[in-house]
Amino acid sequence: MSRIAKLVAYSVVASIVLVASAVAQNLEIKRYNPSEWTKGRFTEIVTVAGPGKIIYLAGVGAEEENAPAGASAPIRHPGDPYQQCRYAYDKIKRALAAHGATLADAVKQVVYVTDIRYQAAVGKCRSEAYAGMPIPANTFLVISGLAIQGMLLEIDVTAIVAK
Repeated sequence: MSRIAKLVAYSVVASIVLVASAVAQNLEIKRYNPSEWTKGRFTEIVTVAGPGKIIYLAGVGAEEENAPAGASAPIRHPGDPYQQCRYAYDKIKRALAAHGATLADAVKQVVYVTDIRYQAAVGKCRSEAYAGMPIPANTFLVISGLAIQGMLLEIDVTAIVAK
């Protein structure tokens, strides 16, 4: 057998072993939408459980979480990036708690703002939210707009907890 054929054969076997290993871990993926208005539009929280549980929080902002289904939610604290950020972190903390985690379990965060001038206010808010805890790997992005008129920021958080 030629060297190339052996390499291909070893690669195929290694790929099969890796796939079988991943399947054998019995990962369980669940999706949640605690806010009625988001149902059918997008998934707010995804958890992946295996040896541990990974929690993905997507696009948490200042949308009124108790808005009715089928309509865009009104935005709390219009024009105030600091208060919108505080409300978003309050929602994040409650969503993480509902899945057995805290901000201390966060390993990655992405903050989207619509204006670079919000960086100081959002940075202050983030420091307060993580007071006494390590701040996870963080990306701060300035974008041209968000899903709902009046949103000044959105935060994605990924957290990991032991099962």
